[in-house]
Amino acid sequence: MHKIEELIIWKKSIELSKAAYLITTELPSDEKFGLNSQIKRSSISIPSNIAEGAGRNSNKEFKHFLSIANGSAYELQTQLILLIELHLIAKEKVKPVIDLCIEIQKMNYSFQKKL
Repeated sequence: MHKIEELIIWKKSIELSKAAYLITTELPSDEKFGLNSQIKRSSISIPSNIAEGAGRNSNKEFKHFLSIANGSAYELQTQLILLIELHLIAKEKVKPVIDLCIEIQKMNYSFQKKL
């Protein structure tokens, strides 16, 4: 078992979730059940799966949940790119969140290899 409070990837994924949630406040109200909901779900899935994996009994199980978290990170990245492509939010506001998402993807890959 790992202590999530000591995992940098978990801390950064919490930052990512907060940033993603803040981005959704700028979406039009007609996106409430569209991208807004999807962004919130995928962003919260990342630290949640890292935490669930950390609480498992083996590194094999942990890697499985890291893999799920990584899938959610790619899902979130796609949704954030769509915000830009659909001209819903300015690229300058979304780009730092995308960059953090990519950083977490790289950390996740490295962490899985380490386990």
